Amino acid sequence: QQITHAHNTVSNFKRFHGRAFNDPFVQKEKERLSYDLVPMKNGGVGVKVMYMDEEHIFSVEQISAMLLTKLKETAESNLKKPVTDCVISVPSFFTDAERRSLLDAAQIVGLNCLRLMNDMTAAIVWVISGTCFAVALNYGIYKQDLPAPEEKPRIVVFVDMGHSAFQVSACAFNKSKLKVVLGTAFDPFLGGRNFDGKLVDYFCAEIKSKYKLDPKSKVRALLRLYQECEKLKKLMSSNSTDIPLNIECFMNDTDVSGKMNRSQFEELCADLLQRIEMPLLSLMEQTQLKVEDVNAVEIVGGATRIPAVKERIAKFFGKDVSTTLNADEAIARGCALQCAILSPAFKVREFSVTDATPFPISLLWNTEAEDTEGVHEVFSRNHAAPFSKVLTFYRKGPFELEAFYSDPNGVPYPESKIGRYVIQNVAAQKDGEKSKVKVKVRVNTHGIFSVSTASMVEPVKSEECEDVSVETEVEAQDQRPVESFSDKNIQQENSEAGTQSQVQTDGQQTSQSPPSSEPPSEENKIPDVKKTNEKKSDQPPEAKKPKIKVKNVELPIEANLVWQLGKDLLNMYIETEGKMIMQDKLEKERNDAKNAVEEYVYEFRDKLSGPYEKFVCEKDLQGFSALLAETEGWLYEEGEDEAKQVYVEKLEDLKKLGTPIEMRYHEAEERPRLLQELGHRLQYYATIAGEFRNKDEKYIHIDEMEMMKVEKCVSEVVEWMNNAVSAQAKKSLDQDPAVHSSEIKAKLQELNNICEPVVTQPKPKVDSPKEENPLSEQSDYKTEDMGEDDKNSEMPQQNGECHPSDQNTINMDLD
Repeated sequence: QQITHAHNTVSNFKRFHGRAFNDPFVQKEKERLSYDLVPMKNGGVGVKVMYMDEEHIFSVEQISAMLLTKLKETAESNLKKPVTDCVISVPSFFTDAERRSLLDAAQIVGLNCLRLMNDMTAAIVWVISGTCFAVALNYGIYKQDLPAPEEKPRIVVFVDMGHSAFQVSACAFNKSKLKVVLGTAFDPFLGGRNFDGKLVDYFCAEIKSKYKLDPKSKVRALLRLYQECEKLKKLMSSNSTDIPLNIECFMNDTDVSGKMNRSQFEELCADLLQRIEMPLLSLMEQTQLKVEDVNAVEIVGGATRIPAVKERIAKFFGKDVSTTLNADEAIARGCALQCAILSPAFKVREFSVTDATPFPISLLWNTEAEDTEGVHEVFSRNHAAPFSKVLTFYRKGPFELEAFYSDPNGVPYPESKIGRYVIQNVAAQKDGEKSKVKVKVRVNTHGIFSVSTASMVEPVKSEECEDVSVETEVEAQDQRPVESFSDKNIQQENSEAGTQSQVQTDGQQTSQSPPSSEPPSEENKIPDVKKTNEKKSDQPPEAKKPKIKVKNVELPIEANLVWQLGKDLLNMYIETEGKMIMQDKLEKERNDAKNAVEEYVYEFRDKLSGPYEKFVCEKDLQGFSALLAETEGWLYEEGEDEAKQVYVEKLEDLKKLGTPIEMRYHEAEERPRLLQELGHRLQYYATIAGEFRNKDEKYIHIDEMEMMKVEKCVSEVVEWMNNAVSAQAKKSLDQDPAVHSSEIKAKLQELNNICEPVVTQPKPKVDSPKEENPLSEQSDYKTEDMGEDDKNSEMPQQNGECHPSDQNTINMDLD
């Protein structure tokens, strides 16, 4: 399909999410593509294709939405139920802008994306599920084999080299505990396609010198060469001998050929193989692990099948790599499992999945002093995610926060800014003092940073306490700063703005205290309000500290993000996608109608020269055959792209001639069998009527009037069948039948309805008289039918004694 429709087939578009058209990466990637990229009105990347015979420009979000729509339809077709929840995997180096763009694509389709999951995390989830038994054997994934929580964790490194990127991550496993990502490293521009590109460049030069042809001048020729080079690469992974490359009618009806072996390939890709070591070194530095600390190395991704890639990874870690995971499906299966865990539609064993933030994130704010700014790194590299922190500011009016990546050079994205957030409706206290503002920042389950909430703390008078929700705070002198800042300017800002950072994780609240030589005590931790009140209620009265009542006022936040589709544009994309889905449905119906005509033509043309030949006269046969041939030609010429109704009408015209022929054939097949069955039933009922007239014991109980109805019905049906057979005998096979199988079935049903209830009447039961024994309930003896002994029991015994049978007993005939 891609070769046939090269300019209208979109591929390799995932990396365009959240990027501007003038992005250097987009401009460089544009040279590799067979389709056209154009700038959008918002500066984003647009894809120009032909749709419905018209030129259209779609955004990258719309292109991804089309792919998700197809996946959704495939899943629904197999599951036979609607699909709404999903988990989508993304490269771990995707930034906030790229992740938000992909979420917009899911929203366009109407999918509820429960989580954007890093590729390596998805593979790990599949492993820890215990589904992959081979991996469990390799490094003991089963929980009974894992070390206890207090013991040293088991370290596993996962390596993924896919089509366009190289990613590695280190994970620690403990029983009942999983810290998924200790660290991540990557090379976003190293993957299987780079190795393919080396082969393509080599053979392009060889073909140009040998055949005087330039494959790069023709898109289709270049795509064919890419496909053949990919096949060659796979063959070289399993064979070290020379592998031929042959392409017939490559360009200008010229056949081209070449060959290469594994040694030549590795020498050609030496610079790519050297780049494998850099992410591995970066990972070990981030996690501060030694090679001997790694218990196992698991590889996934299609490009890891290249022997030289495996050798480089194994040599770096000094141990054999494990290839027991499905290299192509591990990430997809991990996403499916995570979706089942998160979705309420399934009941699955829970897994503790803690991801990591790949890039450090900092916040920048303006201070009230002139020409000074406050900066604080809120999330460090490889910080646990999802995670929340609370920052406290003292302000008299609205203020602005700017989020950005602390290390722009380490982010594979041209823009380091994440967004600007304006905290609105901040006002000074009634006494003119600064208000205390709590700002909650969060990296959510999608790996996206946000300023989620902001609230202003206001003191509440005693008479207001009954009407408002209040919280209790300890006096300011008893509060301790949660985080310390090393920079002098930040410390000055802290003293001026009173900046504090309070860390809140999902499910529990912790804090980050300044470095101290003493271990942190329970008093140093920031307690939950309820727990604080409970603890303080247990203390003696003199130990209680003064309290003040305050209330939290939620503040609106205006977010200006680096990349986010506006609501109006998003709604327009949703509407456009809905129209395209409906158009696809109509197109499918149109194609089905066209295929029905084509199928009818081929099927009937074959049968006219086969089983249907005797059931059509010569004149009609010639006319119908000509019509079928004419319709076949019309389908491939002017009727190739007609509306659905045109095909429906064309099929109806064909059936007007074909249906009578088809009907005669089926009638000729069914009629003899039904007439034979009718004859057997008539003979059956006639035999019963004869036996009744002969006073047969089996039917003597039937009323004579009822039996006369049977005889009359049999006589009428016999007469009807004789007339039908006689009339049909005068008809030829190419004429419409005189009697149809439906009429025979109706007569058979009528015969059964009248006769069957009569002939199956059961004989009336004759009940023999029963004698009752009034003493049977009082007697301890059982009454038995003794035959002749019963007569003797009435006579006295010779010894003059009375036998029990001489008592007042009654003989009974048992029915």
